Amino acid sequence: MVIGEKISGLLKKGNIVALRGGLGAGKTCLTKGIARGLGILEEVTSPTYVIISEYSQASCVPFYHIDAYRLKGDDDFEALGGNEYIYGEGISVIEWSERLPLSIPPTAVIIEISLLEDGRRCIDMEES
Repeated sequence: MVIGEKISGLLKKGNIVALRGGLGAGKTCLTKGIARGLGILEEVTSPTYVIISEYSQASCVPFYHIDAYRLKGDDDFEALGGNEYIYGEGISVIEWSERLPLSIPPTAVIIEISLLEDGRRCIDMEES
């Protein structure tokens, strides 16, 4: 979570963080750290079944936690109104973003989390 808190300090209104990694890689844990760093006081949980969770924070910038795991692709995301969230005034973190290749803009921060054999994680971050 500490890494997520540090990442939150780099984010501003309109930013999109696209998370990639397998089951158990730590995407939700990283998202919880980002939320904590942004001042979210509510408990952040995985929105796997809800798809999109919205949180408020002290700075009044909406925080959207999106989980694309159960979506079939960009058309499903668009049908849910997902583009309205990620192209709005909030900060969006999208788990399983690789399932939405056409919806993720080139300006998104891409974070790939790999679970190593010894249980450690490797986190690669790419921003444009």
